Amino acid sequence: MNRPRIAITYRLSLILLLVIVLVAIFIFPASAEPMQIPNINLQIGDGTGDNPQNLSTALQLVILLTVLALAPAILIMLTSFIRIIVVMGFIRTSLATQQMPPNQVLIGLALFLTFFVMAPTFQQVNNQALQPYLKSEINQETAFKKGMQPIREFMFKQTREKDLALFVKMSEMKRPRNFDDIPNYVLIPSFVISELKTAFQIGFVIFVPFLVIDMVVASALMSMGMMMLPPMMISLPFKILLFVLVDGWNLVIQSLVLSFK
Repeated sequence: MNRPRIAITYRLSLILLLVIVLVAIFIFPASAEPMQIPNINLQIGDGTGDNPQNLSTALQLVILLTVLALAPAILIMLTSFIRIIVVMGFIRTSLATQQMPPNQVLIGLALFLTFFVMAPTFQQVNNQALQPYLKSEINQETAFKKGMQPIREFMFKQTREKDLALFVKMSEMKRPRNFDDIPNYVLIPSFVISELKTAFQIGFVIFVPFLVIDMVVASALMSMGMMMLPPMMISLPFKILLFVLVDGWNLVIQSLVLSFK
């Protein structure tokens, strides 16, 4: 029963293959020139390969792209952004407003507050390192050292000695005589955990009054026998009202900025 079907299928396959071959012969005749793929050459400089300046330019480009890729991490880890964004997150969580304000608003506000707080430090970096380097008065290594000095001073000012001692001990380095002996790979994580601790302390203070409101509302609902009514639904307007009446954003932003002084 299946042999006729197999034979028909076999014949159809041969016919289809023959048609494909004929089409290929007519479209691509034997006398036609083969299709050439153009050469693609990506290089920096004049392509001689013997000029050291070409290699230097390539390395500078690679370093620049690397810095641009790491710019968000640098901005987060070496500035006041950590403390500000964590406190903002605590405010939204304590208010229980879900996604209000949105993440974009909180991050944008945190970025501009970071620029505001870090403005004196960035000004020192610009005057001591960036402008002299652009004028070719100093080389890259000197510019990096002078540029990191104001940032290191800011981080040392905000870092606790206990956190700094922890990473100095774990790095198994010699006891530093002064701040200049502490490398950046020790200073940066110390600064980060200090900022997190400070942010959580501020967040706890913010949480307490809203927690009291939740407890009062829950107790009132239980005393009235409204067991099925979610306390969060009733306490949310009161928490927002309290935050607005005390001008919460003004107080929080003022406290955050003054905490870096």
